Amino acid sequence: MEKTKKTKILAVGDIHGDTGLVERLAEKAKKENVDIIILAGDLTMAEQSIEYLIGPFVKEKKQVLLIPGNHESDSTIEFLAQAYQVKNLHGYGFRKNNLGIFGAGTANMGIHQIGDENIFRLLEKGNKEIGNAKKKIMVTHIHPKGSKTEEIFGFQGSKAVRKAIEEFAPDIAINAHMHEAGGMEEKIGKTWVINVSRKEKIFEI
Repeated sequence: MEKTKKTKILAVGDIHGDTGLVERLAEKAKKENVDIIILAGDLTMAEQSIEYLIGPFVKEKKQVLLIPGNHESDSTIEFLAQAYQVKNLHGYGFRKNNLGIFGAGTANMGIHQIGDENIFRLLEKGNKEIGNAKKKIMVTHIHPKGSKTEEIFGFQGSKAVRKAIEEFAPDIAINAHMHEAGGMEEKIGKTWVINVSRKEKIFEI
């Protein structure tokens, strides 16, 4: 029986309108032959500009999945998703072969916050959409409650994200939000939790 080919992913967050970073990452994605780009929220700086944040990735023919952070609304992310024919994961799922990816954005601060109850509801909905996927990735903007990010930097994580990790047991959980925590990784149960922030992570699953 033929083994299913692994999917190569580049995950990053907190771009905050930095088009130079986008260009560098699009070039890296091309060079590394990445299949999927995951943008874990805060693409903009308070929605000042949405130009050149998705286009460079699409130009390199990469599948882009994105969620809102606390710097943009879901409607802005949905507009970008429709304009560039990419996938808004905020409450939705995405399937590629045996891999399922689902997510929910925003954080527990700012004008775009939606509260933990709604974050969990959206993650639950997205998890249902990926069905019986053998491998699962969960994408959120905020880190889980009780994570290293919270312990080291003192910024409260999300109970909803923690609950979703424990209930849905994704293989990998991607988050961003805390710039200082970029690159931090840890295990919660069976889930490998990666805080990418602006420090991109390339991995295969």
